[in-house]
Amino acid sequence: MAEKSERRLFGRQRRANVEGGREKSYRVYVTPDEDAQLRARAVVADVTVPRFLFESALNANIETNTDRKKAIAELFTLTRLMATVSNNVNQLARYANTEGQFPADAGAVVAEYRALAGKVENVIDRLAES
Repeated sequence: MAEKSERRLFGRQRRANVEGGREKSYRVYVTPDEDAQLRARAVVADVTVPRFLFESALNANIETNTDRKKAIAELFTLTRLMATVSNNVNQLARYANTEGQFPADAGAVVAEYRALAGKVENVIDRLAES
C-alpha cells in the first residue's frame, strides 16, 4: 500500500484533469500482439496505455522508421557521390603523375570531397542519436 501512496506523491498514472475537459479523442486499433507490447511498455513506464501513447507521440526526440529510412537513403546517395569524387581524385592523381604538375581543378575536387564527408558525418551522427 505504501507503494501506491508514494506513486501519488511523485507522479500519476493518469494525466491530470483540465478545466473544461478534453474535447478530442482518438481511437487506435491494434492487433493482440501490439496490445501486449503496448501494455508491457506502459507497465515498465508505470503509466496507463493512453498516457504512454500520448507522451510517446508528443516526445520531441522520437524517431520513426520513416526518418531512419530517409537517413539511410541519404547515406547511400552520399556514398555514391563520394565514389564519383574519389574517381575524379584518381584521375587527377594519374594526370599529376604523368604530366608532373598538379591540375588547377584539384582544389575544387578536394573541397567537394570534404563537403560530402561532412554530410556523411552529420547523417551518421543523426543515426547514432536515435
